[in-house]
Amino acid sequence: MTAHPSGPVAEAFEAHRVRLHAVAYRLLGSHADAEDVIQEAWMRLVRQDEAAIGNLAGWLTTVVGRISLDLLRSRRARPETASGEGDTDLVVVPDDGPAPEDQAVLADSVGLALLVVLDSLSPAERLAFVLHDMFGVPFQEIGQILGRSADAAKMTASRARRKVRSTDRAAGPGREHREVVQAFRAAAVEGDFEALLRVLDPEVKLTVDTPGGAVVTLGATRVASGARMFSGEAARHRPVLVDGVPGQMSWRSDGTPLSVIAFTVDGGRITDIRIIVDPAELASIPLSPLD
Repeated sequence: MTAHPSGPVAEAFEAHRVRLHAVAYRLLGSHADAEDVIQEAWMRLVRQDEAAIGNLAGWLTTVVGRISLDLLRSRRARPETASGEGDTDLVVVPDDGPAPEDQAVLADSVGLALLVVLDSLSPAERLAFVLHDMFGVPFQEIGQILGRSADAAKMTASRARRKVRSTDRAAGPGREHREVVQAFRAAAVEGDFEALLRVLDPEVKLTVDTPGGAVVTLGATRVASGARMFSGEAARHRPVLVDGVPGQMSWRSDGTPLSVIAFTVDGGRITDIRIIVDPAELASIPLSPLD
């Protein structure tokens, strides 16, 4: 656990902590890495002459941006350390047509889906897009972090924006996504093999997260043949969003969680299914079945 600093300088720093963590998290996609970046930013602040800092918020954002950029470039050089490996941040929220007060939680879930898209960007593109489009940092400051002109930073952000917009998954699941998932559920319950094949992509990938590791099944025929697992011993279930994509969470009759299933839909067919049955992962999800 990261210790929070104390003292006059620390009070000013703490006033910006939440925003800085949000910036670092969107840049890196990991809460643990974001906390490390915030701690490093604090260490740099205490070594800095306060009188030389005209705009603390801007200075801290620049420092966090530079530290995060270095980490992103390090990941690109060593892919095995990339975000996602060993990071079990999983957001599961009800997909029940959220009330206004639930929109913030839903937005965070959709935001995690966006992180998948951001992983496809170069470090410079990701930094320019996140800082400008999500946090309103001026291109002049972004250019200073990147070692480029403001115009070059603007072009980098524009290029990143086009890539993000070309991936409609970032917008979260739409009506078609839900209809495809509902059709799959109905076919699984009825044991309708032909109906299952109609909604599954021929190259669909099924990944089951178990206590012993991941088990992968490839191909529509094999996935459809094992579709009983989608409607087996569950006594209760409810539709959910899993990191921003449509899915379902199920519970046994005694109320203990049985599984979480997430579906990725592209072109009207399911291209990827992830099932979580690992009790340790399920226990971390603060969601209960519908009454």
